[in-house]
Amino acid sequence: MTFYLALGAIAGLVAGLLGVGGGLIIVPALAVLFAREGIDPAVIMHLAIGTSLASIVFTSLSSVWAHHRHGAVRWAEVGRLAPGIVLGAWLGAAVADMLPAAGLRRIFGLFELYVATQMAFGFRPAPHRRLPGRWGMGGAGLLIGGVSAIVGIGGGTLTVPFLAWCNVSMREAVATSAACGLPIALAGAAGFVSMGLNATGLPPATLGYVHLYALLGIIAASMLFAPLGARLAHRLPADRLRQVFAVLLYALAAYMLFGN
Repeated sequence: MTFYLALGAIAGLVAGLLGVGGGLIIVPALAVLFAREGIDPAVIMHLAIGTSLASIVFTSLSSVWAHHRHGAVRWAEVGRLAPGIVLGAWLGAAVADMLPAAGLRRIFGLFELYVATQMAFGFRPAPHRRLPGRWGMGGAGLLIGGVSAIVGIGGGTLTVPFLAWCNVSMREAVATSAACGLPIALAGAAGFVSMGLNATGLPPATLGYVHLYALLGIIAASMLFAPLGARLAHRLPADRLRQVFAVLLYALAAYMLFGN
């Protein structure tokens, strides 16, 4: 439990500092911890991703409420994205269930490389267009939800660039993305629970592909440390923090792609 609490503290601190969901850290860290516990390698990645999504359900609630109080969430856009997000997240969980652990590990490593590069070089799409119609928003939600569920994140690294590209201000894009993270996590976690109910090789204290002890430790610590990270964010240089975090993500990506 001590390691799970420490992981939750780190994930919460980073989320508060940079506004980035903890899944990018939680998934590879859990993969290491589960391997050391002797859990069947065939289910380690599924268990890490499912547990990450379940933790985001709880940690995103305070973030959504904070953004809502500041009036920054564009709830109309959340409503238009949500049907595609829910369907995509459920399908993403189903696809992940069919993939071998090694395949999931490579997909996560490649996605982490993308995020690290995005953060290291400050890539942000220039606003070129308006928000699409109902079907376009549904399709965007489907893609965001599917990818997010497969790699165990809240979707901010996909939702924010999409909204910014569609002329949504960065402040509102971040807030709206936070609100979209809740249906991603809910549908994705439910999918991983459902898909894992009959899986073999799972350790005790699991619900499908969700490790309950890890979940409790991550939630307890991350919700305590996220406000601390948010306070520090106003005192430390954001650009330098993002560059340091990008280096960490490159290291984690290398481990996921080439480690044991």
